[in-house]
Amino acid sequence: MELGLIGLGKMGGNMRERIRRAGHTVIGYDRNPDVADVHSIDELVNKLKGPRVVWVMVPAGVPTQITIDELAELLSPGDVVVDGGNSRWTDDEKHAEQLNAKGIGFVDCGVSGGVWGLENGYALMYGGAPDHVAQVQPIFDALKPEGEVGAVHAGKVGAGHFAKMVHNGIEYAMMQAYAEGWELLEKVDSVTDVREVLRSWQEGTVIRSWLLDLAVRALDEDEHLGKLRGHAEDSGEGRWTVEAAIDNAVPLPAITASLFARFASRQEDSPQMKMVAALRNQFGGHAVESNEK
Repeated sequence: MELGLIGLGKMGGNMRERIRRAGHTVIGYDRNPDVADVHSIDELVNKLKGPRVVWVMVPAGVPTQITIDELAELLSPGDVVVDGGNSRWTDDEKHAEQLNAKGIGFVDCGVSGGVWGLENGYALMYGGAPDHVAQVQPIFDALKPEGEVGAVHAGKVGAGHFAKMVHNGIEYAMMQAYAEGWELLEKVDSVTDVREVLRSWQEGTVIRSWLLDLAVRALDEDEHLGKLRGHAEDSGEGRWTVEAAIDNAVPLPAITASLFARFASRQEDSPQMKMVAALRNQFGGHAVESNEK
């Protein structure tokens, strides 16, 4: 099938390649002309045959809203827009209403996979009406990992981004736990090879995981993470997870504490945040701050 893809950054560019490898046609637009296939969103829409599917992969908030506004004026009834960025689920409901008024379908899709998704596939959580999801299904099938799992129709509009938000909240807490354990191991004199302790956990232990593999990878590159500053940003989804927990009276002490730990990292050079920063760089290519002068 044909797909229009808006936003060809670290995630979007690799997604375009994976979809093309599956035999589909992708017409991509990005503000960077060096990576774009067309020069404007208008040109992208005109090159697609109806009914069109356009996937939006731009930053949440104003950039997504501007893109939705433009597509609402360019697309036709029966077309479908997919928001694959990290939008807040409450924005999905507004975008669906805006597009549905013009007969255009809307699907929200949480995407996880970072810089590794091109080869490994992307975990997908999507929300929307079954008929709109069906129009996009061949693309979901191309992006997901091989096998029976890795993608889910999570529910109605907003469910995909809500599920991805909770996923990222759990990710915060898991990274924080690894970081705290690593710092404690580094602190004591009796443990003389912290990196190899973490490596030994990769097989046969209950805490083995891809994040643990990435922690060992980071330590192989910088054994004591001395090159990194202990500073880690938050994407916004951790905050939204905590806010949703408050709204629904669901206790989230571990996720909330991990979010606050990131806030603390901006006040001092936190050893734990060196590990969190290293993990974010390993799985998502997120920027790190160097400790080197």
